[in-house]
Amino acid sequence: MVRIFDIIQAPDMPSDQLVARVPEVGWGDIRLGSQLIVGESQHAVFFRDGKALDTFGPGRHTLTTANIPLLINLLGLAFNGESPFKASVYFVNMIDMLDQKWGTSQPIALRDTDLGMVRLRAFGAYAFKVADAQRFVAQIVGQRGLYSTNEITNWLRGQIVAALTDLLGETGAGLFDLPRLIDELSVALKAKLSDNFEQVGLQLKQIFIESISAPEETLKAIDERAAMGAIGDMQKYMQFKAALAMGDAAKASGSGGGAMGEGLGLGAGIGLGAGMAGMISQAMAGAQQPQQPQQPQQSAPATPATRAEIQAMLDNLDMRLANGEISESLYEKLTAKWQKRLEEMD
Repeated sequence: MVRIFDIIQAPDMPSDQLVARVPEVGWGDIRLGSQLIVGESQHAVFFRDGKALDTFGPGRHTLTTANIPLLINLLGLAFNGESPFKASVYFVNMIDMLDQKWGTSQPIALRDTDLGMVRLRAFGAYAFKVADAQRFVAQIVGQRGLYSTNEITNWLRGQIVAALTDLLGETGAGLFDLPRLIDELSVALKAKLSDNFEQVGLQLKQIFIESISAPEETLKAIDERAAMGAIGDMQKYMQFKAALAMGDAAKASGSGGGAMGEGLGLGAGIGLGAGMAGMISQAMAGAQQPQQPQQPQQSAPATPATRAEIQAMLDNLDMRLANGEISESLYEKLTAKWQKRLEEMD
């Protein structure tokens, strides 16, 4: 049965809901003379064929050909002065959306002058409002196919994280400098995002970075590096890291006896560490000499299996990228692979 809407309204729209559609699915049959009731904090936008059309502010409106000219023009000859006609109406909440949370779902990579490549997490809060209901419906609903509040805020969080990633790369600030720069970064992030929000009919009222921190694995690596930094010997540091990894592997296996397993792991770790340190030293020395054709490197004898071994692999990738031994694309591919393996162990 055809449903004709004599009264079009969204009176029960929650304050934290951005958009309500009438009807919820499909098209509504609307006729001239119908009453459109728009709440005090709402705007109503007629929508048809992927286009945001006539827009109404708060109040009670009787629909005529005079106040829906864009819709009538779109219908053209198909309308022919007859009603009902098919369309939908989006009621848009125009109030300030406060205390919206954002954060990085995965750590973002940042090149650090002291540490090479590090991974960071960040989170904060922001506030926004719909400034142009017609543009908002056209860009968010029409162009991107987003409708629910959850879909829209997820998209906005993605925009924020992308802008923050670019901003951190542009500033060139290291991990240890970021805590004292949070206020300045918040201001710069708002400036960077304001145009993006405006393009989709939104106004970014405020945004705050509440915390920028490194994951636990990165902090542990920094602590270890700081401890070995007092020695000033990269080879000893790499031996130390590899010994920890192989020692943990020996403990986990439990097949060679406690002390014997640990001793074997330590010896293997020192040997592996020396090899890794030698590779890095050669790469650093090679950067100062004419480049020679590189010989293919042999693959690792075994695939890392424990959390400690995988973390050692990630730390090694950070250093190899910092020393220019591998490309960023290869670094990102391998890091994603081993990070996923770590997450699977949780």
